[in-house]
Amino acid sequence: MRVVSLLALSVVALAAASPGSHAQTPSCYGTQQPKQVAELLFGRDVGDRLGVSETAWSRFVAHEITPRFPDGLTITDAVGQWRDTIHGRIVRDPSKRVEIVMPGGDDDETRLDAIVKAYKNEFHQQSVGVIVRPACAAF
Repeated sequence: MRVVSLLALSVVALAAASPGSHAQTPSCYGTQQPKQVAELLFGRDVGDRLGVSETAWSRFVAHEITPRFPDGLTITDAVGQWRDTIHGRIVRDPSKRVEIVMPGGDDDETRLDAIVKAYKNEFHQQSVGVIVRPACAAF
């Protein structure tokens, strides 16, 4: 029975994440509640060099991310990869991945947009990856 439940949950999760689908509220169990999870992907290279040091990153988190989402977040080191369409080559970029279980306020998206804009302006970045998906969460 548990395998069937897990399989059903997997199908629901895949349907919620499929392109073109609208955000769906997942069925949560126990103390979990439906939430939106934002994943932000920050490249750290500027041109062909590391442009965002650990010190600069820490300062950015303290001044831009934490004040907008003070209840908590998770930061992991990552390596991003993308195709440089001008030169046709694969570029790898040291990155930071920030995951935020959003509080569910009307201004959640506005706060995410402000973080993205601040990062692009401060560190001369072309883009910041943003993924928002439904989830069940308990803390």
